[in-house]
Amino acid sequence: MNTLSRRALLATGAALPLAAARPAHAQVTTLDMPPALLPVKPDDTVAPGYRRDVLARWGDRVTFDALPWNPAAPTPEAAATQFGWDGRICALVPQPAAADGIGRAVLAVAHPTVDPAMAFPGGRDRPAVAAMMQGASLLNLERQGGRWIVADGGYQSRRLTAETLCRITGPASASVGEAVQGLLAVSGGCATPWGTLLLAEDDPAPWSTRLAPLDARFRDALRFGWVAELDPLDPSAVPAKRTALARFPRGDAAAALGRDGRAVVYLSDRRAFGHLFRFVSDGPAAEPGALEQGTLAVARLAGQGIRWEALPRDAQTLLNPIAAAAGLGATAFDLPSGLAVDGSRLFLACKGNAARRPDQVDRLNPRAGSNAGHVVEIRPTGATMGRTRPRPACC
Repeated sequence: MNTLSRRALLATGAALPLAAARPAHAQVTTLDMPPALLPVKPDDTVAPGYRRDVLARWGDRVTFDALPWNPAAPTPEAAATQFGWDGRICALVPQPAAADGIGRAVLAVAHPTVDPAMAFPGGRDRPAVAAMMQGASLLNLERQGGRWIVADGGYQSRRLTAETLCRITGPASASVGEAVQGLLAVSGGCATPWGTLLLAEDDPAPWSTRLAPLDARFRDALRFGWVAELDPLDPSAVPAKRTALARFPRGDAAAALGRDGRAVVYLSDRRAFGHLFRFVSDGPAAEPGALEQGTLAVARLAGQGIRWEALPRDAQTLLNPIAAAAGLGATAFDLPSGLAVDGSRLFLACKGNAARRPDQVDRLNPRAGSNAGHVVEIRPTGATMGRTRPRPACC
């Protein structure tokens, strides 16, 4: 099983302040720190005070009625109840304290890929099985003996797959449709301060091609490639694909609260010269459907600072924000992928870009012709990212 942690940092990079919670059309802030190039570290490290342990494995039970795992004879029915092949941690959502004092949480894990050569007997692809292996797993966890364990048969444990019914909401729903069956290529996501879970779909094209012979719905690619929102503590919650957050090949999503209580969502465009987007809701994050309306902006390096350029608020832009961003001179990052909010800081992990020429190097992308990668640290100024977690009312 190919297991990755989206929080892994490849090296340190540039730091810049940012007015994160203001949805103004033009925000300029200054860079306060030059790039710091460190030697490439090819392996990961367990930080002092932490330990590495196995929590879930490919084929482990997720749902209470999970079928036994048989790697020699996989079936769609079994895969829909078991932990997927590729695993990337999205979020750990704490549960309200219970009378027994046992700590509990829901762990969200994305399953973006299924490699036939490693997942199936003889290396021959089985698209119907792969469709159920991919998606996401939500696992009930308990704190026992100083460590987290999976609560077998937990009532909130569930699988989200190519068969999961999703609503489609927001400005582009009239062009796309109001519902679709399936989540495809979930690459990352996060827990939000307003109590929901965001799951970000990557480029759906490879999965659409792979699954098209199974069902005509997979040929309608516009219904995939969005950010889905749901209540992770409600096992019956229907994911809502929020079209106001636009459609593009996403690496990850990170959420915060603006100082005025509005929802702020950062989104990475996972391409070799991809962009960094920011969405700010029109209304308070705690309101139902807060992510259905808001301002989408893209980061642009401007002199000694960055400027957030607002994109047009129309369905065509939401269906192709990359073209609109390029027209605004958006900064092209080196394969922007992982995002994380820590207090008042945002971290963007860039995986590197061997195609960047020396004349294309800038303060946010300091290496040319390198796949080494770096991390950009964004520090808000004049605004605070909140940490409150009111219960969701949106989904």
